[in-house]
Amino acid sequence: METAIKVAFATTDMDHVDQHFGSAKSFAVYAVDPEQSELMEAAQFGELAQDGNEDKLSVKIQLLEGCSAVYCLAIGASAVNQILSHGIQPIKVHEGSTIKDLILDLQTEMKAGPSSWLAKAISQHKGPNPERFNAMEEEGWDE
Repeated sequence: METAIKVAFATTDMDHVDQHFGSAKSFAVYAVDPEQSELMEAAQFGELAQDGNEDKLSVKIQLLEGCSAVYCLAIGASAVNQILSHGIQPIKVHEGSTIKDLILDLQTEMKAGPSSWLAKAISQHKGPNPERFNAMEEEGWDE
Protein backbone atom coordinates (compact mmCIF):
# COMPACT_ATOMS: atom_id res chain seq x y z
CA MET A 1 0.00 0.00 0.00
CA GLU A 2 2.69 2.47 -0.97
CA THR A 3 0.16 5.04 -2.23
CA ALA A 4 -1.93 4.81 0.95
CA ILE A 5 -2.79 7.77 3.12
CA LYS A 6 -3.47 7.54 6.85
CA VAL A 7 -6.88 8.58 8.14
CA ALA A 8 -8.32 8.46 11.65
CA PHE A 9 -11.87 7.90 12.88
CA ALA A 10 -13.19 9.04 16.29
CA THR A 11 -14.95 5.89 17.48
CA THR A 12 -15.93 3.92 20.56
CA ASP A 13 -16.84 0.64 18.84
CA MET A 14 -14.35 0.53 15.91
CA ASP A 15 -17.34 0.35 13.53
CA HIS A 16 -18.99 3.80 13.69
CA VAL A 17 -17.75 7.39 13.85
CA ASP A 18 -19.56 8.34 17.05
CA GLN A 19 -17.32 10.80 18.91
CA HIS A 20 -16.66 14.53 19.16
CA PHE A 21 -12.96 15.10 18.40
CA GLY A 22 -12.13 16.80 21.69
CA SER A 23 -13.78 14.21 23.92
CA ALA A 24 -13.05 11.15 21.78
CA LYS A 25 -12.18 8.12 23.89
CA SER A 26 -10.53 6.32 21.01
CA PHE A 27 -9.41 6.60 17.40
CA ALA A 28 -9.08 3.93 14.73
CA VAL A 29 -6.23 4.80 12.34
CA TYR A 30 -6.32 3.23 8.88
CA ALA A 31 -4.04 3.19 5.85
CA VAL A 32 -6.25 3.64 2.79
CA ASP A 33 -5.41 3.42 -0.89
CA PRO A 34 -7.80 3.19 -3.87
CA GLU A 35 -8.03 -0.61 -3.64
CA GLN A 36 -7.63 -1.60 0.01
CA SER A 37 -7.55 -0.44 3.62
CA GLU A 38 -5.82 -1.70 6.72
CA LEU A 39 -6.31 -0.92 10.41
CA MET A 40 -2.93 0.35 11.62
CA GLU A 41 -3.70 1.40 15.18
CA ALA A 42 -6.48 1.64 17.72
CA ALA A 43 -5.66 4.28 20.35
CA GLN A 44 -7.55 4.62 23.63
CA PHE A 45 -7.87 7.72 25.82
CA GLY A 46 -9.38 8.26 29.26
CA GLU A 47 -12.65 10.08 29.96
CA LEU A 48 -12.38 13.71 28.81
CA ALA A 49 -14.87 16.57 28.86
CA GLN A 50 -15.64 18.26 25.55
CA ASP A 51 -14.80 21.78 26.74
CA GLY A 52 -12.27 23.43 29.00
CA ASN A 53 -9.31 21.08 28.65
CA GLU A 54 -7.07 22.26 25.82
CA ASP A 55 -4.24 19.94 26.91
CA LYS A 56 -6.24 16.93 25.74
CA LEU A 57 -5.89 18.11 22.15
CA SER A 58 -2.09 17.92 22.03
CA VAL A 59 -2.09 14.21 22.93
CA LYS A 60 -4.63 13.47 20.20
CA ILE A 61 -2.85 15.58 17.62
CA GLN A 62 0.39 13.76 18.46
CA LEU A 63 -1.35 10.44 17.81
CA LEU A 64 -2.67 11.74 14.48
CA GLU A 65 0.78 12.77 13.26
CA GLY A 66 1.09 11.59 9.67
CA CYS A 67 -2.68 11.36 9.18
CA SER A 68 -4.21 13.22 6.27
CA ALA A 69 -7.68 13.47 7.81
CA VAL A 70 -9.69 12.78 10.94
CA TYR A 71 -13.38 11.89 10.78
CA CYS A 72 -15.56 12.88 13.75
CA LEU A 73 -19.13 13.89 14.67
CA ALA A 74 -18.09 17.40 15.69
CA ILE A 75 -14.98 19.46 16.33
CA GLY A 76 -14.42 22.83 17.99
CA ALA A 77 -12.81 25.84 16.33
CA SER A 78 -9.65 25.64 18.44
CA ALA A 79 -9.15 21.98 17.52
CA VAL A 80 -9.80 22.70 13.83
CA ASN A 81 -7.10 25.37 13.82
CA GLN A 82 -4.62 23.12 15.61
CA ILE A 83 -5.08 20.07 13.41
CA LEU A 84 -5.09 22.10 10.20
CA SER A 85 -1.73 23.57 11.25
CA HIS A 86 -0.45 19.96 11.38
CA GLY A 87 -1.73 19.26 7.84
CA ILE A 88 -4.69 17.16 9.02
CA GLN A 89 -8.09 17.75 7.41
CA PRO A 90 -11.06 17.60 9.84
CA ILE A 91 -14.12 15.90 8.37
CA LYS A 92 -17.48 16.06 10.16
CA VAL A 93 -19.80 13.16 9.50
CA HIS A 94 -23.45 12.41 10.23
CA GLU A 95 -24.41 10.35 13.24
CA GLY A 96 -24.57 6.65 12.34
CA SER A 97 -21.77 6.85 9.74
CA THR A 98 -19.80 3.62 9.57
CA ILE A 99 -16.04 3.50 9.15
CA LYS A 100 -16.45 0.89 6.42
CA ASP A 101 -18.75 3.18 4.36
CA LEU A 102 -16.52 6.21 4.89
CA ILE A 103 -13.48 4.25 3.70
CA LEU A 104 -15.42 3.08 0.62
CA ASP A 105 -16.43 6.70 -0.10
CA LEU A 106 -12.80 7.80 0.28
CA GLN A 107 -11.61 5.05 -2.07
CA THR A 108 -14.28 5.99 -4.62
CA GLU A 109 -13.11 9.61 -4.44
CA MET A 110 -9.49 8.52 -4.88
CA LYS A 111 -10.42 6.66 -8.06
CA ALA A 112 -12.79 9.29 -9.49
CA GLY A 113 -10.62 12.32 -8.89
CA PRO A 114 -9.87 13.55 -5.41
CA SER A 115 -11.11 16.77 -3.83
CA SER A 116 -8.54 19.46 -3.09
CA TRP A 117 -7.64 18.24 0.44
CA LEU A 118 -7.35 14.64 -0.74
CA ALA A 119 -5.27 15.53 -3.81
CA LYS A 120 -2.91 17.48 -1.55
CA ALA A 121 -2.68 14.57 0.91
CA ILE A 122 -1.92 12.10 -1.86
CA SER A 123 0.75 14.32 -3.43
CA GLN A 124 2.41 14.93 -0.04
CA HIS A 125 2.52 11.20 0.59
CA LYS A 126 4.05 10.44 -2.81
CA GLY A 127 6.73 13.11 -2.53
CA PRO A 128 8.22 14.90 -5.50
CA ASN A 129 8.33 13.13 -8.85
CA PRO A 130 11.93 12.05 -9.50
CA GLU A 131 11.37 12.70 -13.22
CA ARG A 132 10.40 16.35 -12.68
CA PHE A 133 13.68 17.77 -13.97
CA ASN A 134 13.96 15.65 -17.12
CA ALA A 135 11.83 18.00 -19.20
CA MET A 136 13.95 20.95 -18.12
CA GLU A 137 17.12 19.09 -19.06
CA GLU A 138 15.66 18.24 -22.47
CA GLU A 139 15.00 21.95 -23.02
CA GLY A 140 18.66 22.68 -22.40
CA TRP A 141 18.55 23.84 -18.78
CA ASP A 142 21.84 23.46 -16.99
CA GLU A 143 22.80 23.66 -13.30
